Amino acid sequence: MQESIKKFEEKMTKSIDVLLEEYASIRAGRANPHVLDRIKVEYYGTPTPIQQVGNISVPEPRIIQISPWEKSLLKEIEKAINMSDLGINPTNDGSCIRLIFPELTEERRKELVKDVKKKGEACKVAVRNIRRDAIDAIKKLEKAGEFTEDDLKDGENKIQKITDKAIERVDKAIEDKSKEILTV
Repeated sequence: MQESIKKFEEKMTKSIDVLLEEYASIRAGRANPHVLDRIKVEYYGTPTPIQQVGNISVPEPRIIQISPWEKSLLKEIEKAINMSDLGINPTNDGSCIRLIFPELTEERRKELVKDVKKKGEACKVAVRNIRRDAIDAIKKLEKAGEFTEDDLKDGENKIQKITDKAIERVDKAIEDKSKEILTV
């Protein structure tokens, strides 16, 4: 039973990790290199993450600078950023690309917080679905005669505790990201 509970706990952790990755890519007025994580550049016919074709730095709080290792990639990087959902026009000076993040309006910050909460709720639903699957799995084992009724109750309690911890982590992530976005 411990193995199956461990498996479900890992699934919950993966769901939370995905949420945290999504949160890292949400820009909150400050330049965060993680907004580029999902952008791929055409590099010798292969879609390659931007981080693997150049150096990414943050020289100022609202500017990301991308210095490609090959100058021929400037146009490809610029094209990839323009085609992404980033919503920022890159500035190409012939040797590097700069992304200047505008200050977020209060209205836009509130929209981002709503989006953060929506993604957090989706993650909570995923965690609860994993809990339901885990409880169903141990109930089947109990019906098959592999567990006693006490083992079933023990398993349900353990799964509930794991779920509560996971939901707590999600709530904390929502709160932290919301605070970060609303901080001017």
